[in-house]
Amino acid sequence: MIETHAHIYDEGFNEDMEQMLSRAFEAGVEQIWMPNCNHETIDSMMALAKAYPDKCLPMIGLHPCYVKEDFEKEIQIIEDYLAKEKFIAIGEIGLDLYWDKTFFAQQQEAFLQQCALAKKHNLWIDIHSRNAFWETVELIEKNADPNLKGIFHCFTGTLEEAQKAVELGFLLGIGGVATFKNGGLDHVIPHISIDKLVLETDAPYLAPVPYRGKRNEPSYLPLVAQKIADWHQCDVSVVLEKTTQNAKALLG
Repeated sequence: MIETHAHIYDEGFNEDMEQMLSRAFEAGVEQIWMPNCNHETIDSMMALAKAYPDKCLPMIGLHPCYVKEDFEKEIQIIEDYLAKEKFIAIGEIGLDLYWDKTFFAQQQEAFLQQCALAKKHNLWIDIHSRNAFWETVELIEKNADPNLKGIFHCFTGTLEEAQKAVELGFLLGIGGVATFKNGGLDHVIPHISIDKLVLETDAPYLAPVPYRGKRNEPSYLPLVAQKIADWHQCDVSVVLEKTTQNAKALLG
């Protein structure tokens, strides 16, 4: 299986990094895809990418919660790294209206600029969209590029939103929220083909039940896969095989 979104470079893993990764690989995780946040997270992320070159694969991008007035400086750093290092995607990028709306205009511009970088470098995008799904869709449609593909990471929206994301050619990243009693995905995922889903943890955040409230880690991914299998009334092996195929297709 492929873990499509985990911040394993987070300092919360500093004390047991090797053990955490060993648990993930023993659980059947083939690859861990690492989204970037801003220039401050690049070094620790790239250190892992170089230590585990076939296992821990990096993205490069500016997370919307880190977008400020001077976001262009961050975009330039991203461009500089794209010229000298290999990345699997531009991410995580998007819009976030949950925490702060102060820099919403800048978030929109940063998103569009990073979509342009994805097109320029033939990469897919990893989207963070919190309380801003339709605003994000508007920008994707404004971008109007049928070749722009990617993942709506940590998808927790409605069935209508899920169907729209799929219509746009995107996959849905399903994580620990799927296991939450009131997560809401029980009204969504049974109606969405497994061909449109990928697995993620968003570690160290959003640990699935029974670890909810504790540090999350990639080895918990089978719990998410099992929940999807329950909803689709199939064996978990079907979910693991299909979501892995979906993820690998993004890498070409």
